[in-house]
Amino acid sequence: MATLRRLREVPRHLLVCEKSNFGNHKSRHRHIIQTHYYNYRVSFLIPECGILSEELKNLVMQTGPYYFVKSLPLHELITHEFISTFIKKGSCCALTYNTNIDEDNTVALLPNGTLLLSLDKDTYEETGLQGRPSQFSGRKIMKFIVSIDLMELSLNLDSKKYERISWSFKEKKPLKFDFLLAWHNTGSEESTMMSYFSKYQIQEHQPKVALSTLRDLQCPVLQSSELEGTPDVSCRALELFDWLGAVFSNVDLNNEPNNFISTYCCPQPSTVVAKAYSCTITGFILPEKICLLLEHLCHYYDEPKLAPWVTLSVQGFADSPVSWGKNEHGFRKGGEHLYNFVIFNNQDYWLQMAVGANDHCPP
Repeated sequence: MATLRRLREVPRHLLVCEKSNFGNHKSRHRHIIQTHYYNYRVSFLIPECGILSEELKNLVMQTGPYYFVKSLPLHELITHEFISTFIKKGSCCALTYNTNIDEDNTVALLPNGTLLLSLDKDTYEETGLQGRPSQFSGRKIMKFIVSIDLMELSLNLDSKKYERISWSFKEKKPLKFDFLLAWHNTGSEESTMMSYFSKYQIQEHQPKVALSTLRDLQCPVLQSSELEGTPDVSCRALELFDWLGAVFSNVDLNNEPNNFISTYCCPQPSTVVAKAYSCTITGFILPEKICLLLEHLCHYYDEPKLAPWVTLSVQGFADSPVSWGKNEHGFRKGGEHLYNFVIFNNQDYWLQMAVGANDHCPP
């Protein structure tokens, strides 16, 4: 009976909302984007817009590429050549593909050069590496976290620490994973992922882009200074957050009595826009690409526009070992970690950050 009660419990979620202005020197918008490393879906919605500008459309089409490498030995990510080629010359992200964070061994390479291993108890003990119990462990510890600073490690490749880690990955407990990788190069284009990992099965992918024009869309009325809204004047930030989820999920919002799938409708007060442009990008998307997209959307109002606001929503991989920065992430009843910007025509913005049951409060 206790198990049944736990299954019926509504999953715990955290949603943090704040407001600021892009011109404010204390604005956290860049930090929030740059420390949310593992992004699989980016969506934006522009009311009163029927077609994208060529500049914005080109930016959307240039959010890739990313790479899929099959059965890549873990020791390949700690070699001096890999660190020198990709970590020191840009921003490199890697994440194990098709692994469940609560059950499987999972590995992530953060852009700052930190290699994170989330290992089950048996694998952890077999590696012989030093780590700590997962913060989401119960009375019986089943998962352990190992953190390796590759930048520090590369300073002395003759050290006993490097030899121990290399021996562990190559001989004591050889580990192989399917990986997603992406690299933002800040220097020359001398090396590429395709050529570097040519001896393995590697595929280059471009993110999938879905563009659509929504007609006669009922949109909430918002006031940039009012996160909590004002009765009969403007909607709350939480109401907008729910509404955006419905729009991006293509939910029917007319609340017709014979609709047995959804009775959800647009919060009030609202207004109907003749056209709204929706774009969704799906893949393995680096924070640098999202920063560029947000910057472009901030300049959307450089010329007069009818749109009172635009939104940019970003969803993270449900089974990544971290959410923001080095904050450990778990799945349990829901692996969501996402954020949303609402950009107003006066350069004010709302920032909404949400995480699921196994996470600390967003930064």
